[in-house]
Amino acid sequence: MIEGDSLYVENITGDGNQFTVFGAGSTSTVNLLKKSRSCREYDLFKIPCAHAMTALRSKHGDEYGMSIYEYSSPLYKVEKYLIAYFESLNVVPIESEWCVPEELLSVNILPPLVDTKLGRKKRKRVKGVGENF
Repeated sequence: MIEGDSLYVENITGDGNQFTVFGAGSTSTVNLLKKSRSCREYDLFKIPCAHAMTALRSKHGDEYGMSIYEYSSPLYKVEKYLIAYFESLNVVPIESEWCVPEELLSVNILPPLVDTKLGRKKRKRVKGVGENF
């Protein structure tokens, strides 16, 4: 929210859903209806980015803080979190309590045969423009 306070926003269509956000050396387009931003940060984290926060401030005024939850992924809501962790997790016991069959204990597993070479990997140099070919 703090980063979004330093950006400038312009309403493109006048309906309060499409904005162009300027600042910090970049320009981003925000569509609140489609929940899309040209910076693609929402696609990664599913949380409104600074550009979207600026657009929300422009649409909802200074009381835009609670409206960000409408534009976040449902994964970040408390109900979804509780449902995801409702069932207990199966924890692996300590190694001394493992029940391993006898035929597996006698198997000797060797590491893979890999020929590792020391030093950096040699690559062919690509000649630049103007160099002889």
